[in-house]
Amino acid sequence: MRKIVLAAAATVGALSLGACSEATQDAAGDTVDAAAADAEAGMEAAADAVEGAVEAGAAEAGAAVDAVEAEAQDEAVAEAAAD
Repeated sequence: MRKIVLAAAATVGALSLGACSEATQDAAGDTVDAAAADAEAGMEAAADAVEGAVEAGAAEAGAAVDAVEAEAQDEAVAEAAAD
């Protein structure tokens, strides 16, 4: 009788461990998916910030070129920008 009880207890323990292990694997997979999504969102935000900085820098460079051209040709900045 004692062997049957021990075998039953071992079986229940093994099944419980198996169930916990599967739940742990699922949770780990969910964690990895969430981390990947966070990383992707961060990269997209960084790319948007870089794109905005490049566009702002290009606009400033264009304005500086217009100012230099206006001074060199002794005309208004608006006239230099129109050229």
